[in-house]
Amino acid sequence: MEPENYHSDEMRSMSERPRFVIQNHDATRLHYDLRLEVGGLLKSWAFPKGPSVNPKTKRLAMPTEDHSLEYAGFEGVIPEGEYGAGVVMVWDTGWYENIRAEKDGADMETSLAEGKAEVRFDGTKMKGGWAFIRTGAGDTARWLVIKMDDQYADRSKELVDTAPDSALTGRSIEEIAEGERES
Repeated sequence: MEPENYHSDEMRSMSERPRFVIQNHDATRLHYDLRLEVGGLLKSWAFPKGPSVNPKTKRLAMPTEDHSLEYAGFEGVIPEGEYGAGVVMVWDTGWYENIRAEKDGADMETSLAEGKAEVRFDGTKMKGGWAFIRTGAGDTARWLVIKMDDQYADRSKELVDTAPDSALTGRSIEEIAEGERES
């Protein structure tokens, strides 16, 4: 079943650049899902605590199943009984660049396969460089996501706290849930 609340036109206006989305997902437990457009799909990771803009903070990200590109614009409620049931908010969205492609020519698929990716986000909230480093392999693979120390780094705040609402609609996760119940 395709979710109804897609905002794909807004998401695809500059299709030559790969997009990213971070969705706040109140499912079994509240977490953030990072999704990068790679090879025609959204490569996905679950962040228990969300991304940090402090370069000294390493955030755990666990790989999850890939999603279709259309899912990048979904904001709403996934009904009980379906995979991922719960409220989904588009916390941030935008475009990204593969920094490694500039440095050593590695495409994103290669970077992820090698377990080291560097990206520059150009989102509503997420800006600047981030490093993704895989630890473990196979079923035990986990990733550390670390903000690069650039002009967008900030050791004094956390974006998930200072900018908690939807990048698409400005609604809180509670307002999205309430809006779905009312419709």
